[in-house]
Amino acid sequence: MNKAQLVEAIADKMGGRQQAAEAVDHVLDAIVRAVVAGERVSVTGFGSFEKVDRPARYARNPQTGERVRVKKTSVPRFRAGQGFKDLVSGSKKLPRGGEVSVKKAPKGSLTGTASATVKKAAAKKTTKAAAKRTTAAAKKTAAKKTTATAKKTTAKKTTAKKTATAAKKATTAAKKTTAKKATAKKAPAKKATAKKAPAKKSTARTTTAKKATARKR
Repeated sequence: MNKAQLVEAIADKMGGRQQAAEAVDHVLDAIVRAVVAGERVSVTGFGSFEKVDRPARYARNPQTGERVRVKKTSVPRFRAGQGFKDLVSGSKKLPRGGEVSVKKAPKGSLTGTASATVKKAAAKKTTKAAAKRTTAAAKKTAAKKTTATAKKTTAKKTTAKKTATAAKKATTAAKKTTAKKATAKKAPAKKATAKKAPAKKSTARTTTAKKATARKR
């Protein structure tokens, strides 16, 4: 029996082929997702599905006989329940009409039902999506803060450079002004010295005149 035949077998009991196909798809999807997540799906009287880890080992190639190393892997495993085993072995008779006794499991014994697995899978998806959104929001916030800090730092550096340049210009202008004032103050002293020089010559002439008058006497 394949999947299509399974759907046809339960179509009358599910109210139509479409409903039966959806039910089969939901059940199989829930089982596969739970096993992949490492959970054990157990249906009382039918069996359990679980994930089994196989360690790395050595095996032989059946064609060449060569020894080959097999990597560590995980495989799904199904273990039939006791009720299922009893029906297959013939120790219990399969009822002709109605449902197999698997359906009559006591309350609370279906530890890994499809509905519970679907709810767990949905909860995990919601949690992962929320975690991704939170991480993305945190990254955006951090990026904005970093950009703002970088802009502020750049602005501060630019302002510091402008202030330093203005201070240098002011210092240079002050030095030039001081130099000009000093030069202006020194210039009259030179002129005064130049004016005093002829007075020495007049004194020399007076002394010569005095000497000449004394000789004539």
